[in-house]
Amino acid sequence: MSAAITEKETMIFSLSEEQLLLQQTICDFVKKEVILYAKDWDEKEEVPLSTIKKLSNLGIMGMAIDPKYGGAGLDTLSIAVVIEELSRGDGSLALTVAAHNGLGSGHIARFGTEEQKQKYLPDLACGKKLAGWALTEPGSGSDAAGMKTTAKKDGNNWVLNGTKMFITNGSVGETFVVLAVTDPLKKQKGITAFIVEKGDKGFKAGKKLEKMGMRSSDTSELILEDVQIPDSKRLGELNQGFINTLMILDKGRVGIGALALGLAQAALDESLKYVHQRETFGRLLKDHEVIKFMLADMKTEIDAARLLVYRAASLAAAGKPFTIEASMAKLFASEMSMRVCNKAIQIHGGYGYIREFPVERYLRDAKLCEIGEGTSEVQRLVIAREMLKN
Repeated sequence: MSAAITEKETMIFSLSEEQLLLQQTICDFVKKEVILYAKDWDEKEEVPLSTIKKLSNLGIMGMAIDPKYGGAGLDTLSIAVVIEELSRGDGSLALTVAAHNGLGSGHIARFGTEEQKQKYLPDLACGKKLAGWALTEPGSGSDAAGMKTTAKKDGNNWVLNGTKMFITNGSVGETFVVLAVTDPLKKQKGITAFIVEKGDKGFKAGKKLEKMGMRSSDTSELILEDVQIPDSKRLGELNQGFINTLMILDKGRVGIGALALGLAQAALDESLKYVHQRETFGRLLKDHEVIKFMLADMKTEIDAARLLVYRAASLAAAGKPFTIEASMAKLFASEMSMRVCNKAIQIHGGYGYIREFPVERYLRDAKLCEIGEGTSEVQRLVIAREMLKN
């Protein structure tokens, strides 16, 4: 990572002085608290809870939450800046933070009642509790109509049954937003969100999943067996859960785009260091034309992705429609990140394939960005749908 954020990298996006300061603060934090330890976290598949606590002290675990509930109240562009800088140090840490803020806490902050916000958001904002968000199931991801988890009314309570899969913060989280079918005949339009907490009878984390990448971000199953919760823990209007989810995913996709962007920038940073040190055929790698071309392509694609991600984030921050822009940013940035990280390994040669160098981890982590919060194929469907509306 570069020692400082240069004006040239940011001036085109017109970041405010506060956003530039935030960017530099996270950059400094990553250099001191993340980069040196990320390899060890990855190998141990260990969630760095002590580091997350330090981020809480900076207000990062509540960055999307209104200050009246103890949060920092950052806008979407500022949040994208944070996620990008965190992922330059460790994609897993950035994913943990993004899921906590944008999905779990974000759903409550946007669609919760005042009572729910007052009850849950302060602990989430200060990092006392981690949030998770449970949509995906063993047999359904992008196809929400295939959801099997049910919520059936029982007097003033709801009884939830089902299994969720690939849930970030699944075994370390304490406050979860769970999507369940409340009217099977309506398919996607018959889904409702509920707040489920660690300790609720019948609710538990299942198998912790061993992943190719993002290994120090916790991912597990969630199992609900006759979980009985009061109607006061229903989140949002009845049967509006999936409609609300689409709104949550728009901002989530900006976050994944920023995460992919940070991984790619880290891969380029490592490549630039390496080509100044490694010699082949009597010359430094930086002096070989083929390497220059690869670096030029990497830089160009990263800057193009940054434009897309920051544009979508800026639209969201301004309260303007950004669905198509979010999908375009997520699609391009995630696929760009895979290309750039793959080139970084190629530049490193055999050293890029071993764990001593971080570029192999960046590639493993980047793959998740093409899958999570809507695959690349789903993004293309969203983009086409938005284009063809009129």
